Amino acid sequence: MTHTQPPSPDALARQIEAGIGPSHPIEGPASTCGDFDMRIARDGTWYYRGTPILRPALCKLFASVLRRDAAGEYWLVTPVERGRIVVEDAPFLAVELVESTAEHGADLSFRTNLDEWVTADADHPIRVENHTESGEPAPYVMLRPGLEAKLARPVFYQLVELAEERGGRLFVASAGVEFDLGSVTGAA
Repeated sequence: MTHTQPPSPDALARQIEAGIGPSHPIEGPASTCGDFDMRIARDGTWYYRGTPILRPALCKLFASVLRRDAAGEYWLVTPVERGRIVVEDAPFLAVELVESTAEHGADLSFRTNLDEWVTADADHPIRVENHTESGEPAPYVMLRPGLEAKLARPVFYQLVELAEERGGRLFVASAGVEFDLGSVTGAA
């Protein structure tokens, strides 16, 4: 397989603006460039060739074409090219939690570092995994299929404060769906 040189961030942005919609699949006629030398750090910072991308609008544009394949690899997919990128943890960071009252109870809505909002529900579940070495909880909410936002520590603490304890475990509900945050000792 022949790989072409990855486009610059501005060239990639022009391709995206030229006609790709957020539902563009990974598979298709676009040529594969291999790796774009782009990375999303654990803190949500986007890097291109080791340099932070400082324009939020550019990061938002790239995020609109971010996909994750069945093997767990992350891709930027434009109409003409697609390339793998590195994601150190989750591609987004949930930086704000807003609780609102709804007919079915509470709605828990999360804002990401790129100002995208998602309400936890059956299609956007909250999950918590514990790191094997430290046992520290790592909470996530599904943003789009295959793409999660990791909850920033203050947001997770706020979520734990909203939780109800039952049988030594913590639970929260949103949009009529209950989510298990884990054991009382492991969640906070």
